[in-house]
Amino acid sequence: MNHTFPAFLLLALAVAVLFSVVAAAIAFALARWEGAAVPTALSRGGIAFAASLTLCMAVLAALDRT
Repeated sequence: MNHTFPAFLLLALAVAVLFSVVAAAIAFALARWEGAAVPTALSRGGIAFAASLTLCMAVLAALDRT
């Protein structure tokens, strides 16, 4: 049994979540810079977070199958 696989999996998930948080923060900042209200900017940040996390998980799932 390979004992490094769970550690690699947790590291990959942590990187994916951190990337998604950065994307959400950038989307929030750009929305606020554009002049959007805070609830609208939070919504755009949430959408960016969900989209980027979904994309990261799809890429990780595709890499796992190869």
